[in-house]
Amino acid sequence: MAGPLAHLKVLDLSRILAGPWASQVFADFGAEVIKIERPERGDDTRHWGPPYLKDAQGDDTADAAYYLSANRGKKSVTVDITSEAGQRVIRELAERCDILLENYKVGGLKKYGLDYDAIKAINPGIIYCSITGFGQTGPYSNRAGYDAMIQGMGGLMSITGVPEGQPGAGPQKVGVAVADLMTGMYAVSAVLAAVIHRDRTGQGQQIDLALLDTQVAWLANQAQNYLTSGVSPGRQGTAHPNIVPYQAVPSEDGYFMLAVGNDDQFKRFCDIAGIGDIAGDPAYATNAARVVAREQLVPLIEEATRKRDSAWWLEKLSDAHVPCGPINTLEQVFADEQVQARGMVLEQSHSQAGVVKTVRNPVIFSETSLEYEQGPPQLGQHTEQVLRELLGKSEAEVAKLKQSGTV
Repeated sequence: MAGPLAHLKVLDLSRILAGPWASQVFADFGAEVIKIERPERGDDTRHWGPPYLKDAQGDDTADAAYYLSANRGKKSVTVDITSEAGQRVIRELAERCDILLENYKVGGLKKYGLDYDAIKAINPGIIYCSITGFGQTGPYSNRAGYDAMIQGMGGLMSITGVPEGQPGAGPQKVGVAVADLMTGMYAVSAVLAAVIHRDRTGQGQQIDLALLDTQVAWLANQAQNYLTSGVSPGRQGTAHPNIVPYQAVPSEDGYFMLAVGNDDQFKRFCDIAGIGDIAGDPAYATNAARVVAREQLVPLIEEATRKRDSAWWLEKLSDAHVPCGPINTLEQVFADEQVQARGMVLEQSHSQAGVVKTVRNPVIFSETSLEYEQGPPQLGQHTEQVLRELLGKSEAEVAKLKQSGTV
């Protein structure tokens, strides 16, 4: 398999999204990822539908679209880790892998002899990444954590949604599970940093990664606004707390995004909008002034933008190098010529569906191209292959494990 991480093996004991998102990135980058799933049931997200993947006859398969989004390129191996035989299989796999990902509750794997200390004893160089809701320490460490609650607890929902006093006011969660996704991305960077450390020292380590920590960390400028001012920022809809105008604005036939990043762009926008006198007004001439005068300025801008349709604005502003863009549906996103030119949709073979479409990894390497050889696996698709090829099990040993319900 091609890719810069083709020399690495990942044992993935995680499920749902944060861990699987990380392991999918590893798979995309060429690592061999062995996804451990419960026999018969598998990852919970296989059942989070509809919609479900359709087979060649147009009937639903057992795999939901949600599962397909985070499990491309992996080998699915079913193992009952509650059994002693299953635990032995996991330890044998861990002994041969570079990385182990898990998102069990704190201490949840210790009773199976699969915690970090136990795995470290048989593979001192392993990178063992533990993803939990609240981390391995602290008063909340034993609580379960889910993306929606973390978006609320971590402050994201307090700055997302329509401001108070306007129609539809109230907190909103983001439309995808961003706390999970960002935790997965932090996991990738953390694990790779630990791999580099191991390559230099021979020393493996455990990574303690929490959804809540991640959510707090990527509040970014909003967190810094609070730490600097002592004032909690509020909801501003599509508006930006530090830049004006930088939000969705109405047009004659809908809305478009206006993202003015500097004073020169603001002047060009005003000239096109027929409100050139505003750009020279000291109350609006600089971004700092515009942020202070937001409530007075935005209605003037919206009055101007309502006079033309979105297509007119997008053409004129783009020609003048004023950042702007449409607010697309997903149908429009995947029909966009730039998205198509970049090949953002992969088509991979699937034993039931014939072809399955997924969204490609956005990274393009100049020297280590990514091949995306395999789509999301069916439950247990690679159990026998991994047991035989990686662990060297005989046909009789595999048959015994299957007969006992271990795999």
